[in-house]
Amino acid sequence: MDAPIRILLVGCGGRMGRAIAALAAKTEDLAVVAGVDPSAKGAFDFPVYPSFDGCEVAADVVVDFSNPAALPALVDFCLARSLPVVVATTGLEESHRQRLAEASARIPVFLSANMSLGVNLLLDLAAKAAAVLYPEFDVELVEAHHNQKLDAPSGTALMIADRVNETLDRKLHYVYERKSVHAKREKTELGIHSIRGGTIVGEHTLVFAGPDETVEIKHTALSREVFAHGALKAARYLAGKAPGLYAMKDVIASA
Repeated sequence: MDAPIRILLVGCGGRMGRAIAALAAKTEDLAVVAGVDPSAKGAFDFPVYPSFDGCEVAADVVVDFSNPAALPALVDFCLARSLPVVVATTGLEESHRQRLAEASARIPVFLSANMSLGVNLLLDLAAKAAAVLYPEFDVELVEAHHNQKLDAPSGTALMIADRVNETLDRKLHYVYERKSVHAKREKTELGIHSIRGGTIVGEHTLVFAGPDETVEIKHTALSREVFAHGALKAARYLAGKAPGLYAMKDVIASA
């Protein structure tokens, strides 16, 4: 059997980092060989470094589930070592995406706001529905997550909204709250609403509300393993790839 793909896990102490480490430990073709996390607590089956400084463990691919603030150091580290990187961190800004796009000229970069195969299928369904139903139908998006999530709306919600808007030649503008707006809803609005509470892993519901009928496309994540499975699929896919910018659609196409 070939040697397992060696993963450097950034954000190993977080919920998703621990889920990925646990799932990788059950596979024969993947192995987490080290982690980077300044706040990681508890025992791990691999060495954990508080920063990239001093991390000299040999790896084949980096998987990042940390936070946007860590991205500059992450990119510098991967470029210096010519390491492929799977970026699954949410809440990235346009400057972060631009940095990753620039890095993809030299290393393989896999970027997705959501690692779920189901969510990425939802994106295709959303585009098809928008093309058929708009402008007769109004478009709204509701997302729900646990009460510890920092960013709102979620990166996945924005990814879904962007796919709809791209399909409609960017005719829509995003509205995040209507409390201060005393006016009828405009046809060019795409309302995005966030719910935070309890231990909700992740729910995204795209609503097309039309004359006398409503169409909903919904994805519900029942555990974090959904995203861990997707991240490990991405790691398998990216190891050994040529420099470039990759996404989950490439993984799905290669299946």
